Amino acid sequence: MSNQKFQNKYRIESAHNLGKTGENLAADFLKEKELKILEINWRIRHLEIDLIAESTHFVHIVEVKTRSGTVFGAPESFISQEKQKRLISAANSYARIKRIQKEIRFDIIAVVSQNGKFQIEWIEDAFMPRCR
Repeated sequence: MSNQKFQNKYRIESAHNLGKTGENLAADFLKEKELKILEINWRIRHLEIDLIAESTHFVHIVEVKTRSGTVFGAPESFISQEKQKRLISAANSYARIKRIQKEIRFDIIAVVSQNGKFQIEWIEDAFMPRCR
């Protein structure tokens, strides 16, 4: 394997590990807030939801964004309209399959790693489905 391919592979694996660490931290964070984790990395077809959690009144569809710093912007700023559409579609499938009766809410958990420490921000009701 060439040096360039090795470095690219290492970066991808590091980003993947950072993302998994962020998801685990987010799940623990929500548990501390007394939410029940229903699913982690729930998938249907080409769609995925990072975390699905339940509180007294809501089912929370949670997108976890983890970054190693904020030089290029806050983690939550990387959730595009297209990503929101995919999350809404996945949430609709999940609600139909699991026969969810509670209101569904879309949250973001932003995790930033700096100097070996993690900062977690929970953005509740981060976006709402748009109707046309």
